[in-house]
Amino acid sequence: MKLSSVSVATAALMLLLLLLLAASSEATITCSDVTKDLRPCLSYLVSGSGKPPAACCAGASALASAASTSADKKAVCACVKSAAQKINIKYQLAQALPGNCGINLSFSISPNTDCSKIG
Repeated sequence: MKLSSVSVATAALMLLLLLLLAASSEATITCSDVTKDLRPCLSYLVSGSGKPPAACCAGASALASAASTSADKKAVCACVKSAAQKINIKYQLAQALPGNCGINLSFSISPNTDCSKIG
């Protein structure tokens, strides 16, 4: 039962991120890239606890490294924020993810983040 709800959530996330792709045309990072890199984090952010899995940290680290321009960072923020609003994630885990994975993000994963102010 849980597997099917995660599958539905993953499919919904992918569809949403594809729709958001057009909004971030100036960025080289697409929502498809964000989905690919953060897919290993999905079950952790929805129902996990403690430290994130190694595959999640590897994807988050790759994404953070790839987001080198302001446009890329804004695109990543918008994709993550929109996806997080559609999936019932634990925001405490999402906010702690960068630190727990040893990476630095220029924004907080929160429903209140204003992605247009990220530089």
